Amino acid sequence: MLSHGRKSGRNEVRPSTYWSKTRIKMELNIKKLPERHQPVHWPFLDKFGRPNIIFVTVCSKDRKKIFANEHAHKCFTDSWKQAREWLVGKYVIMPEHIHFFCAPSGVDIHSLRGWVKYWKSLVSFNWHSADEHPIWQKDFWDRQLRKGESYSRKWEYVSLNPIRYGLVDKVELWPYQGELVRFFW
Repeated sequence: MLSHGRKSGRNEVRPSTYWSKTRIKMELNIKKLPERHQPVHWPFLDKFGRPNIIFVTVCSKDRKKIFANEHAHKCFTDSWKQAREWLVGKYVIMPEHIHFFCAPSGVDIHSLRGWVKYWKSLVSFNWHSADEHPIWQKDFWDRQLRKGESYSRKWEYVSLNPIRYGLVDKVELWPYQGELVRFFW
């Protein structure tokens, strides 16, 4: 039986000690929980050592609508050309995020994460408006195209984003899209 914080028997615990230890354990467990789910970045080579085409989505910090303009478009394409370890195929730049397809330029290169970090830093350095910093969301999302998945079908879906967002009536009218390297899949 529990009585006023004193231990009166072998299996009994003082209430104040029991509840404080339980509360501390609960607080520690809550602190261990991640704030949000982070994406998993898979290896970029298939089981035979061949490079895969990877679909990537990168978002602005707090989903600020700062990407759909000529300066940002030029900044992105210039940084992708300068960061040559990965090749960028088709891309579409939306007001608060970017979708693009990329593939490693060789076999012995840096990770996708390292490459994205590098070109993000190039864009940040050359960004035209200091009051829009920080520009980037912490991480990015990537998905490898599977065998049998059609690169052109996936691009058709992604290229319709400006229409789905009500920004244009026809895909061809969206000025912030293009293709830097042609991928054959």
